Amino acid sequence: MKVVILCGGMGTRLKEETNYRPKPMVNIGSRPILWHIMKIYAHYGFKQFVLSLGYKGEMIKEFFYNYDLLNNDATLKLGHPEETHIHRNQDNEDGWEITLADTGEKALKGARLKRIEKYIDDVEFMATYGDGVANIDIRSLLSFHHSHGKLATVTGINPASRFGELKISGDKVESFNEKPNNGSGLINGGFFVFNRAIFNYLYDGDDCDLEVGALEQIAREGQLMVYKHRGFWACMDTIRDMDYLNKLWAEGKALWKVWD
Repeated sequence: MKVVILCGGMGTRLKEETNYRPKPMVNIGSRPILWHIMKIYAHYGFKQFVLSLGYKGEMIKEFFYNYDLLNNDATLKLGHPEETHIHRNQDNEDGWEITLADTGEKALKGARLKRIEKYIDDVEFMATYGDGVANIDIRSLLSFHHSHGKLATVTGINPASRFGELKISGDKVESFNEKPNNGSGLINGGFFVFNRAIFNYLYDGDDCDLEVGALEQIAREGQLMVYKHRGFWACMDTIRDMDYLNKLWAEGKALWKVWD
């Protein structure tokens, strides 16, 4: 099953960093938050990624194109690049398959998802945002999705704040309110599972959003369910968030680090 990571936004609330790089490339420790997200999925055996690129997407392409050289020792013979030898360390990400897809500089998330449809060849796929980490059990998330048989699952996180609020009844999402007036319920934490029929709710136009539009409609039709994650979750939305995540990493308290 493929994992789509939405990596195209401009990250305007983190402009101290995103003036120079896309938000998914902002570091936690010595690696981009995007790498941390991918490590979560890879820990559960999901290593086929589709990265939906936009703002400064070339930096993400360069990072992965040069990944082996940048993250391992290497022996080079100048003038003979074919004789380059990478001395792989035990942390290398063997088996990761990464599709780097340009989806437009200014496209909203729905458009970014629609434009990678051609890379999804299974009935189901997973998706998440390129700025959020959690100690989520991906296998449990998938089991829940398969148990209800609906079109989509969103991971619900406590507490509600400035993010999209979910009005739920049991495990069913009754409405998807992207900008709640007051925080009283679960929030949209990403970590989605979708049936590919979601592409029928999207269109190839920069103004096609995911939350406002597609997910609202799917919720009204009773086809959106919520997986309630009670563990750790955090996003990198502001410089304060970045400092917090880096502090946790430096102190060995990064609860999203589910890998060894």
